[in-house]
Amino acid sequence: MSTNIGEEHVTTTTTTPEEFSSVPKLENLKKVSIIPLIFLIFYEVSGGPFGVEDTVRAAGPLLSLVGFLVFPLIWSVPEALITAEMGTMFPENGGYVVWVSSALGPFWGFQLGWMKWLSGVIDNALYPVLFLDYLKSAIPVIGNGFPRIIAVLVLTLALTYMNYRGLTIVGWAAILLGIFSLLPFVVMGLISIPRIKPKRWVIMDLKSVNWGLYLNTLFWNLNYWDSVSTLAGEVNNPGKTLPKALFYAVILVVLGYFLPLLVGTGAIEVNRELWSDGYFSEVGRVIGGVWLRTWVQVSSALSNMGMFVAEMSSDSFQLLGMAERGMLPAFFAKRSRYGTPLIGILFSASGVILLSWLSFQEIVAAENFLYCFGMLMEFVAFVKLRMKFPNVSRPYKIPVGKIGAVLMCLVPTLLIFVVLALATLKVFVISISAVIMGLLLQPCLKYMEKKRWLRFSVNPDLPDIYAS
Repeated sequence: MSTNIGEEHVTTTTTTPEEFSSVPKLENLKKVSIIPLIFLIFYEVSGGPFGVEDTVRAAGPLLSLVGFLVFPLIWSVPEALITAEMGTMFPENGGYVVWVSSALGPFWGFQLGWMKWLSGVIDNALYPVLFLDYLKSAIPVIGNGFPRIIAVLVLTLALTYMNYRGLTIVGWAAILLGIFSLLPFVVMGLISIPRIKPKRWVIMDLKSVNWGLYLNTLFWNLNYWDSVSTLAGEVNNPGKTLPKALFYAVILVVLGYFLPLLVGTGAIEVNRELWSDGYFSEVGRVIGGVWLRTWVQVSSALSNMGMFVAEMSSDSFQLLGMAERGMLPAFFAKRSRYGTPLIGILFSASGVILLSWLSFQEIVAAENFLYCFGMLMEFVAFVKLRMKFPNVSRPYKIPVGKIGAVLMCLVPTLLIFVVLALATLKVFVISISAVIMGLLLQPCLKYMEKKRWLRFSVNPDLPDIYAS
């Protein structure tokens, strides 16, 4: 197959495996449009202000508000811009794995894919648990023990089935869940206007700031912008749709964090010790009454469902994209009759169930650590591809030159090293062990391919990405 990356090209030979000619035909599958894509990104990154309360507990109102204005500028915007450029340059389901493979080679592409997939699965293990935490006050029996285990399994299987039925269904479900999850905060904001006291917003005590909790919470709530790149092959006209969706999603996510924090810290007296996960429901009770608290609690529970299905979509399509590039066995590339990656969905669901025993703090810290490693490789790949192929066609290109590309990655890179330095010894050991597993897994898979124990195939319809 002869293909080209812009003006530079190489020639490779591939065979046409049965896996890539099986039904359903890809041209017959409905592509994702811009509105569902915006809400898929919203849920991959955010899901609403649930979980931002710890920033107030860690640093007080002022730093919390400033953090959700400044952090997006130095982290979220650069990551979203890089995703827009690279995602339109390589509009296929491998996403960031393909970028890094093109720039650094397939070995490092696989390592990134392993770390990002594991990070996503660790993240997804959190949502069924949080969903049940919000329901246990109404249904105490699911609070612990065997009934809770069964509830986690049933919920995981139900949401996994939604992913199996198709990305279009997931996208429209994300829209409905997103509107329902954000609406109570709009109502809360309107009701709270007479109670707002701006002087509460400037409360700050630098001596009592828990910087580790503060930065980890900000980082956790404002990353994963690159996850949408693994869905690029399912997007209608990705060259135009993906950058626009990322632009609107950044605005939606930032406002979805900042405005509820503005209301919550301005309308009631701030007791930092009370600001922990789920405290917005109490803010709703104080401002509007029990009915608003209940609405916030239900919205938070449903938001966890939205984050689960969005994250699983990205994780499973990433495995499909890696299989189409010959990095994983060919059975990962098989699609269900709904066009979804059945094996990838099953693997991701299994990982969620196995990891659901981790605590909330361990989940956040461990996934942040793995995610940081992956982002370092993405930044390197972005800069290298700018240097190596400056004239390659990019449907969307960040309006900066080579030096600008380096400078744009500089501050996020420094931030990554700060987050890594703040990791506990336990998180460090767990995360490094996961990295070592990836370093060993790739050679094992190559050995299996060489011995023909498993079948590996490259989709002949994909362009060559290893031009030199």
